[in-house]
Amino acid sequence: MRTINRVRVGAVVVAAVLALSACAGSSSKSGNTGSSTSAGSSSSTGSNRTKPTLEIGVQGPLSGAYQALGLNIDWGAKLAVQEENAKGDLPFNLAIKESDDQGDQSKGATAAQLLIQDPKVLGVVGPAFSGPTAAAGALYSSANLVAVSVATRPSLTSSGFKTFFRVVANDSVQGPAAADYIAKVLKATNVYVVDDKSQYGQGLSQATVAELKKDGVKVETDSAAAGTQDYSPLASKVAASGAQAMYYAGYYADAGVFAKALKGVSYTGTMLAGDGSKDPNFIATAGADAAAGWQFTCPCFDPTTDPKYATFTADYKKLANAAPGTYSIEGYDSANTIISVLKSLNTANPTRQAVADGVGKVDYQGLSKEIKFSPTGDVSGTSIYVYQVKGGAITLLGDISKLIGG
Repeated sequence: MRTINRVRVGAVVVAAVLALSACAGSSSKSGNTGSSTSAGSSSSTGSNRTKPTLEIGVQGPLSGAYQALGLNIDWGAKLAVQEENAKGDLPFNLAIKESDDQGDQSKGATAAQLLIQDPKVLGVVGPAFSGPTAAAGALYSSANLVAVSVATRPSLTSSGFKTFFRVVANDSVQGPAAADYIAKVLKATNVYVVDDKSQYGQGLSQATVAELKKDGVKVETDSAAAGTQDYSPLASKVAASGAQAMYYAGYYADAGVFAKALKGVSYTGTMLAGDGSKDPNFIATAGADAAAGWQFTCPCFDPTTDPKYATFTADYKKLANAAPGTYSIEGYDSANTIISVLKSLNTANPTRQAVADGVGKVDYQGLSKEIKFSPTGDVSGTSIYVYQVKGGAITLLGDISKLIGG
């Protein structure tokens, strides 16, 4: 990912590949207006132009302080739609319809309603964050509209949201993996855990603390609400605690400011954070010196590290004018999971219920993993990876289970 400063793209279009590529350097942030983009072959046939258009919604932070994570998912979904339209073998064209919740729980329901009220939307990639998902889940369920998400709060799949599915391991997996890595690989015996008071941050923090205690680690905890302007008092508490490691459960915009404060008090322990902070904007905010050495746990796969995914990486970069980042490939897989069901139904008039039922039964080989869901909507794959800032970039260290095993 990259530091984002993009211009709004707001037209509703049915575009060819060249048209979509031409706007790839701009954000497709839609606010609550909702914008649709559809891409097919640059030599679209008359038959393609007469097909009806079905839509896949994308809900997430497409603007604001956390937009990088939302835009990664959005571009991944757009690539999936572009590739499918280029084949031209479906009885319909596909388009992406965006709805921006800014990662804000209070905007989650409104963003969901924008997609629900459009009858052409047959499935949703998102919501991306746990707070907006908690606000929107019941609405999607009532509308029989499937939501395929990367939101990680464990309780989301036990909240009665019958159309909610996630393509990454939840925080009841990430938290214990992070704790075991800290205890068994870093060998820390005294750890300070901080959350940002969000649904995501609190859920990840609780899961991490519980496992640290099982591992016999001494734990201190604290919270700082997202948007806190001065992290100096908290940083001083962490430094004074003597903690050998500090784990932050929150998002990159705040983690970067916190990192500056920890640098300012000369904290020398190992500094880690969860997936919400794994973004180059963290480095830009913190500064290279304060960001150096930070580590991140994430149920996200990095396709840029393996030549096997060179085609995906190149196609994504051509479309988005940036390399894939956190959850780009999962956004691509989420959209393709929905598309695979639409293909199996093979009708220009599928129902939302049929799509939701199909996703619940899907066994789709995505790029990031095989995607099939438990009855509650959790994905079967549970790999958690750890990354580290080295030389000004976020670099993969490996799969935590293998690092512990080794």
